[in-house]
Parts: sequence; C-alpha cells; structure tokens
Amino acid sequence: MSIVSWVFGVGAMATALAISGPAAQAQSTLATVKKRGELVCGVNGSLPAFSYIDDKKERVGFDAEYCRAVAAAVLGDAKKVKFVPLPIAKRFEALKSGEIDLLVRHTIISMDRTANAGVRYAAVTFIDGQAFVVPRSAGVAGLAGLDKKSVCVTKDGPHKTNVETWFNLRGLSVTAMTFDDQDAMYAAFLAGKCTGVSQEATILASTVIASGKAAEYLMLPEIISREPLGPYVRNGDDAWYDIVHWTHNVMIEAEERGLRKATVDEDLASKDPAVRSLLGVQPGDGKLLGLDDKWAYNIIKQVGNYAEVYDRNFGAGSPLKFGRGVNALWGKGGVMYSLPMH
Repeated sequence: MSIVSWVFGVGAMATALAISGPAAQAQSTLATVKKRGELVCGVNGSLPAFSYIDDKKERVGFDAEYCRAVAAAVLGDAKKVKFVPLPIAKRFEALKSGEIDLLVRHTIISMDRTANAGVRYAAVTFIDGQAFVVPRSAGVAGLAGLDKKSVCVTKDGPHKTNVETWFNLRGLSVTAMTFDDQDAMYAAFLAGKCTGVSQEATILASTVIASGKAAEYLMLPEIISREPLGPYVRNGDDAWYDIVHWTHNVMIEAEERGLRKATVDEDLASKDPAVRSLLGVQPGDGKLLGLDDKWAYNIIKQVGNYAEVYDRNFGAGSPLKFGRGVNALWGKGGVMYSLPMH
C-alpha cells in the first residue's frame, strides 16, 4: 500500500466589512457576530473540494461547510455566513485586524503560525500531506525521477522548503519554481513550464480533475510531509475559541453516535442521556458557551456530522472518491475522535 493510500484510503487520483477591525475587537467575537447577525468567514474561495463556487453559483466545499457549522451553532442558521476570499499572504492579517471573525482557508497548523503570532488554531479538522503530480508523458514513476528537473510550488508556505529538503537529503537536486498564488502555479504547470507540481494531495487531485485532463497526469506515490489543517481564531478570545473548537467536536461526536442530518429529528426521542443533552432535549451545554442549548442540534440538522461533510467533499459523494484513511474515526484506523463533553 502506498503512502497516498495510507493518507486517503485510495491510490488513485481519478469585500470590506461595515465594522472596522479595532471596533470589531472592542467586544468579544461572539457578541460581535450575534449583534451583526452574520458570521464573516475567511476562505480561499476558488479551491476545489475546500471552498469554491459550484455550477449553481453557491459557495461549497469542506472549509465552507465548517463556516456554516459555526454559524449554525452561534446564530441558529447555517446560511448566515459572509464568505471573504483571501489571498495566502493576507489571511492572518485579515483575522488579526478583525476583518473576519474566523479563518477557515485550507491553512496548515504549525508552531510558527501559532506561537506569539496573534492567532491560534481551534481544531485539527483534516490531515493532508504534500504530494507531487507529473504528466504521464514525462515518464517519471517516483520522486527520484525528478532529479535535476523543475517543480512548481507556491511562494508562501512550507512547500518549497519541503521539496528542497527532501531532494538535498538524498543527494538529488531540483529547481523549485515559485509563484505568488496557486492559480498562477497551476497555470504554469498545465502549460508545461515545470515537470512537476507539489502541494497538498487533495488540492493536487481536485485541481487536476477540475482541469478536465486528469487522464494525462499521475500522482507520484511519495508523501513528503504531514499537513494538519484547521480553522484559526484570534488570540485572547477564549470564548470564541471554545465555540469553534467544540463545533468540530460535535461533528465527530455525532458521527460516533450515528447522528445524521436526515435523521437527527428522530434522535430527539432517544433515551440516551448523552444524546438528549447533546441535542438540547434536556438542559445541555449551550450555556457554557453562551449559546442556545440547540446549538449542537443545529449543527447536525443543518450541516451534518463529520462523515457526511467528508463524503460530500472528498469521499464517495465527490469527484475525488477518497477513502477516509487517516481522517477516519480512531476506532476505524484513523485519528479523529471526539473529546468528552462531560
């Protein structure tokens, strides 16, 4: 089994705001969002599988669904989200300045992005890994075949360093061609300006599939890094951190307990005290977070559990057809698990 199989369970790749930053932070983020009646969520905006506009002109994707889950928890309505597409270089500044309430923009979690950085991650929602795609016509079967060739990468982020380190440690060399953003990077790669392109495996797969030329390309078997992804919040607002953190936990908890979007209303009659508390049938945990006791029910009813969100964007219900792999529940070979609510 290849490392790609381990990560994904498959081996194949088949707006400015009305409120200013300082004013937004004069009160807690929760109070600001409730007063505004809308969650302002920073996303990529054009990244297949994570956040993009579909054929129906709707914002969809894994990251977009997490924004909606937080809106459902806080406002009781998953539709009350304003999406703000952000370039890589401005994403953290937009969060720290108060331009956005929450950053869910396919952002890798690392110490240098959290320690003394003014922001902190709230949960690990997805684990990806840096991979490589090449044209089948290049005749390259593994990374060693890229020795003395060129690889397209984005300028900001760890990808360039990861690529150069991997090759240098093995006595090989590669020319890393850098680009300001991934749109420019993929345009160059598809135009044949570099032999390979390297980014997270999910982005590589979804972007090449979206190009309509998937049959012409191959994902190499090596994965050279772990890329845990998750939402970011501002430092110093623990109440808001708790809400985002436990929103993710609810989605995992719902999967573990078999609570689904289509059938959660039936579960309101459950005799299980933990389920009744989670869904707010009896006094639950909403008060601890400054939310209505139906906050978790609203997440599940309007967005779904983790498995449902994964399936729509990466799994059988998506063009990628990825298995769960490392993102499966801990009892099923993965690392995802819910923390105790009590």
